Amino acid sequence: MGLTWKDVIHFAVNGNPTPDKRVEKTEEEWKAQLTSEQYRITRKKGTEAPHSGALCSIHDAGKYECICCGIPLFDSSIKFESGTGWPSFTQPIKENAIKYHKDTSYGMIRVEVMCNTCDAHLGHVFPDGPPPSGLRYCINSDSMKMEKEDVHG
Repeated sequence: MGLTWKDVIHFAVNGNPTPDKRVEKTEEEWKAQLTSEQYRITRKKGTEAPHSGALCSIHDAGKYECICCGIPLFDSSIKFESGTGWPSFTQPIKENAIKYHKDTSYGMIRVEVMCNTCDAHLGHVFPDGPPPSGLRYCINSDSMKMEKEDVHG
């Protein structure tokens, strides 16, 4: 079935799964690699305006990878239309692809999701997604790149 809200809260409170590898760079290296908007979102925990991201309306088969380190985060088969204005997914591609952090900014209690490999801010996860997981990973388009599947393979 995959991860549940209980699993998400457990990771946010008790520590995250170990990533397959780590990618660490200086702020200068991130700034040189990313656009100013990608840097603002992924390294400074920004948010893009709803319905503004290029990946919102894409439904091609493929993998969504971290814009910072290239690690696969989500698969197109678990993407759904949430109506929120951000790409939404029900599960990460692997349990240890995502890092969870309790976020109390803006007077709310939310669970921030980050790339577990490079700590890039991706968005937040909420317990109001579709069955069977009930999860909605609400992700900024600018924090990911889409690698389409080669259907002619």
